[in-house]
Amino acid sequence: MKTWFITGVSTGFGRALAETLVARGDRVVGTLRNDAQRVEFDKLSEGRSFGYLLDVRNHDDVRRVVAQVEKEVGAIDVLVNNAGYGYEGSIEEATPEAARAQFDVNLFGALSVLQAVLPSMRRRRAGHILNITSMGGLTTFPGVGIYNASKFALEGINEALASEVKGFGIKVTAIEPGAFRTDWAGRSMVRSNRTIDDYETLFAPISAARAARSGKQPGDPKRAALAMIKVVEAENPPVHLLLGSDALRFVREKLATLSHEIDTWEAVTTGTDFPE
Repeated sequence: MKTWFITGVSTGFGRALAETLVARGDRVVGTLRNDAQRVEFDKLSEGRSFGYLLDVRNHDDVRRVVAQVEKEVGAIDVLVNNAGYGYEGSIEEATPEAARAQFDVNLFGALSVLQAVLPSMRRRRAGHILNITSMGGLTTFPGVGIYNASKFALEGINEALASEVKGFGIKVTAIEPGAFRTDWAGRSMVRSNRTIDDYETLFAPISAARAARSGKQPGDPKRAALAMIKVVEAENPPVHLLLGSDALRFVREKLATLSHEIDTWEAVTTGTDFPE
């Protein structure tokens, strides 16, 4: 039996993973944003589900809650940095406040949680951290560039952290989903005001299609939960795991394009060295 700490368990990946874990006998500590959600989560599986109120944007509260969990429930075996949301809007129209809010949750919130959990894992020389990023942390799409940027940044932390803590017996994996039937493109999506007509030809059809697909995406959150459990159970888990056939297709296309671009400009790249 493992103890999992999952941020954001009210809906989506967090909820699907929590329900799957308690059904198989693990213990799940889940963070939620209001007391009604906390009470409901506590009742999910008595003695196995533990709800805690937490806003991951508050660094001091994150440390306090993690310490409380370690005292009241026990050592955290697996951290799942799941809390986050989507932001839709062109780069030019994104306000500084909206961009910072996106990073406060998707990047700095995740960073605060993993920093709070790491000391205990490091002392015990054991643990696994799953950072829920996105296929949008490896490739980009028009209209969600600020979201892409926050997930690209989390990918960087994930990869560097994996090499930093490998010697301590701690494993780190970025979970990179494609389009799944969660609230990401629906209730959880923050959309900016569209004020620049020049972008409408490109942006309007993409935005409409994204909204229309909400609830009809190909990815199954319950199958994603099983995939995450499989990663944690693996002796040699990957540092990156794509989820969904669409994620595989888009990221492979990105890698092929990047490889072609590197090859095309290789002479210019190598021509910037001092002559031998």
